[in-house]
Amino acid sequence: MKIEISTKVDSTIENVWQKFDADLFLKLAPPFPPVKLLRFDGCEKSDIVELELNFFGFKQRWDALIVEHKIAENEIYFIDEATKLPFFLKSWKHLHKIEQTENGAVIIDNINYESVNSFFTILLFPILYLQFLYRKPIYKSYFKSSI
Repeated sequence: MKIEISTKVDSTIENVWQKFDADLFLKLAPPFPPVKLLRFDGCEKSDIVELELNFFGFKQRWDALIVEHKIAENEIYFIDEATKLPFFLKSWKHLHKIEQTENGAVIIDNINYESVNSFFTILLFPILYLQFLYRKPIYKSYFKSSI
């Protein structure tokens, strides 16, 4: 299943890229489930991110490897793929893309995921979509007026 959400921000792609760090990562985490950041190497190829999600005391690991990273004149992106997922997910691939526009930048979250079966894949869609929609005002505020 695919989710794509784009957010226009008042910033340059260079500034957005420089601020894609652990601080932003924690700000983007939705209120549920609570996320504990165990490891954050960065957003370049071979970097690792490790999380612990807390579902009412039932803790689940979510580990990811940055498998691709590219910096070009008008875009910067990186792709993380999960290496360890909560029990309800089978696969996860997330493209984080920053594109330069005439008046700022656009941050694109493009997620491809699969759950343990097609029923749960569809059931998770609105939940995951809302969790990524939650990022839009955070991105806008975090990157406000930094052109």
